[in-house]
Amino acid sequence: MKKLLTLSLLLGLSQVQIVAQTNIKQIIELKSKEIEPKVIAWRRDFHEHPELGNQEFRTAKIVADHLRSLGIEVTENVAFTGVVGVLKGGKPGPVMLLRADMDGLPVTERVDVPFKSNVKVTYNEQTTGVMHACGHDSHVAILMGTASVLASMKDQIAGTVKFVFQPAEEGVTDKNIAFGADGMIKAGVLENPKVDVAFGLHINSQTPAGMIAYKPGPTLAAVDELNIKIKGKQTHGAYPWEGVDPIVTASQIIMGLQTIVSRSVKLTEAPAVVTVGAVHGGIRHNIIPEEVKMIGTIRTLGREQRVLVHKRIKAIAKSIGEGAGCEVDVDIVNGYPVTINDVELTKMMVPTLFESAGNNMVREVPASMGAEDFSYFQEKVPGFFFFLGGMDPKKPSSEAAPHHTPDFYLDESGFTVGVKTFCNLVFNYPALKNPVPVATSTGKKKIK
Repeated sequence: MKKLLTLSLLLGLSQVQIVAQTNIKQIIELKSKEIEPKVIAWRRDFHEHPELGNQEFRTAKIVADHLRSLGIEVTENVAFTGVVGVLKGGKPGPVMLLRADMDGLPVTERVDVPFKSNVKVTYNEQTTGVMHACGHDSHVAILMGTASVLASMKDQIAGTVKFVFQPAEEGVTDKNIAFGADGMIKAGVLENPKVDVAFGLHINSQTPAGMIAYKPGPTLAAVDELNIKIKGKQTHGAYPWEGVDPIVTASQIIMGLQTIVSRSVKLTEAPAVVTVGAVHGGIRHNIIPEEVKMIGTIRTLGREQRVLVHKRIKAIAKSIGEGAGCEVDVDIVNGYPVTINDVELTKMMVPTLFESAGNNMVREVPASMGAEDFSYFQEKVPGFFFFLGGMDPKKPSSEAAPHHTPDFYLDESGFTVGVKTFCNLVFNYPALKNPVPVATSTGKKKIK
């Protein structure tokens, strides 16, 4: 403490100021540890009772009731089932958005835990289980714990905290409606009060528990849905010359699309992915069908790159189809934009990650081809999205089940780090964004 005070005085901070800052950090540490059992209990309850996108009625009610119990102003049914809580601090300052997504996935759980999900639903005309196979249950629980800590310290907060519990990050079956982050923004979540900055986290099952990972700039890919319809001429399989074969044409288009990544994209700047995930066509071994349908996904990490890849997909598919005598219709449905961490904001807040997790528990990572609709918030306000480890530190990552799988599993020991990080971001951002001038020993003003 003596060394800390000496350094602070040299930097122009008064003893009262450094003691106050140290006290806040200690209080956050203590309160985050105290709330840990509740965070784990909430997470297990949500895990046992998962709900699909825009159907998070039970989850939303538990969240809303908890926020109200803390004296936080609550708005429900935002973009279907979203919940927004507003906590006004005791001092003037920015409006800071903290976000957690609430929905589960149509996945049947295989992990043998006491709080295993046994929920069954009909999804896309198929019976399936529902599971928190991406860790959104932990996101909700961590943000509820964060709300508990910050509400108990509201008089010391400079600014306003907006807690956003978002539905449908994984999407919904009806793509004709605004959902998830996009839906909440259109419902006015960034207004009244107007949000200045947004923070979000995502648990990661293949990163050691308690470790934080981040990347400045493009962090997660834009995701777009690819639909290609190829119409030929049906004929007997023994006489292919009497028809036009859409299956052969489809195979040529699939191979042609792979040249986009290898020949058109500047891979030294950012990777891209074009994947055909399903091909549907034909009904019998000796009939060449009239039509083939293909669906797939497109992942890009830059706005210009996204336009280029879309353009090349259409050109390649249509030209191959024309050469084969087929009619080709290409429909690309834009999904989530690139998740881009504001570079200056990231640089400003990275020390907070070290403060929260520890010097050896923070690392910068490459971009991922996964996607996140937190990107919609980042299109409107500066945003910082980071990753929290949820893997047993004693196991190699190769043994950890990836997200969206039946064997997805989380080590809960790092949840407290998530609570601490959110809280420290709320306290540190206002001071870093608007430094306060303080007097130095020479009488001149120095920026704190």
